[in-house]
Amino acid sequence: MNSFTDFDYSPAAVPSPCYLLEESLLRRNLELIRSVKERAGVEIILAFKSFALWRTFPIFREYIPYSTASSLSEAKLAYQEMGSKAHTFAPVYTDSEFDEIADCSSHISFNSIAQYMKYRERAVSRGISCGLRINPECSPVETDLYNPCAPGSRLGITSGALGGTLPDGIEGLHFHTLCESTSHDLEETLRAVESRFGRLLDKVKWLNMGGGHLMTRKDYDTEHLISLLLGFKRRHPHLQLILEPGSAFTWRTGVLVSTVEDIVENHGIRTAMLNVSFACHMPDCLEMPYQPYIIGAENGAVQGKHIYRMGGNSCLSGDFVGDWSFDRPLQPGDRIVFEDMIHYTTVKTTMFNGITHPPIAIRRIDGTVEILRRFGYDDYKARMC
Repeated sequence: MNSFTDFDYSPAAVPSPCYLLEESLLRRNLELIRSVKERAGVEIILAFKSFALWRTFPIFREYIPYSTASSLSEAKLAYQEMGSKAHTFAPVYTDSEFDEIADCSSHISFNSIAQYMKYRERAVSRGISCGLRINPECSPVETDLYNPCAPGSRLGITSGALGGTLPDGIEGLHFHTLCESTSHDLEETLRAVESRFGRLLDKVKWLNMGGGHLMTRKDYDTEHLISLLLGFKRRHPHLQLILEPGSAFTWRTGVLVSTVEDIVENHGIRTAMLNVSFACHMPDCLEMPYQPYIIGAENGAVQGKHIYRMGGNSCLSGDFVGDWSFDRPLQPGDRIVFEDMIHYTTVKTTMFNGITHPPIAIRRIDGTVEILRRFGYDDYKARMC
């Protein structure tokens, strides 16, 4: 199955609203990632910041054993539900949380030398492998919100600030420069890393190349990625290489099913009012921004077709995205199925306005749909006080 149109999204098959993960598509991605890992001889681990549905971790563990965390809760989730200690990086650690983070971590990367010096003894005494996050000052990411190497970035230590030596006890270096990027973007980053930090690579045991490696995208050159990693390993044979993609694991593995509840028109602009919210349930559409695909529609205004914005059900005036073009007029009750709505959705949703959160479901290999979690008033109330 290569397309979301291969599946049944009718009311009889799937509730609305609903996030629906397709197990067959997830396993397809995991098989590719495991193949890259084995052929390149590297460690590839799951980044929870993109996807953290722990009820699916038994599937992940068939292919990969480790994950990366950026907070206490993610580190605990790795230890308790993934069944292994986390590779942890946080921009800053606090006294009240560090010991518990350390108890759940095998590797910890620090964003500054000052943070490392503050927590070094507490980490080393637990046998944790410590690293520093570096900033190669090279990134293909054009959206500043997602660019960790933008001028003035608070993330990572630049070559000029680090100098030619490492503090005692540092065993690894960690960089993160990519966002849904190509292997050629990684190649450019590696050139910058070797140019700016090459003097330090022989002094550490591991190099974490961060996330953003979108190796499951259909136009991604996985052969080039494998060749690039093997070449880097030949130049630095003592280094363990670690990649921690997020989106790649669940890229194009599921949808958000919604329903048209009303049609409103203002100054000739027709908006299909949905039972989901961009602000609450698809926040990257407004933050990035980007316009997702809808099954049965074309993105943009196509002359001769029926053109609609999609409107969310929160009271935020900007809770809409558009335009899409349909072959026929939309009516209340029509299903709107947003493609590729599994990564960076459920981990970023809010309950702003008390908007009801869509259930999360998985369609198993045999075609049955299992509801993993429903949400209601108690979930909203529990977040308030």
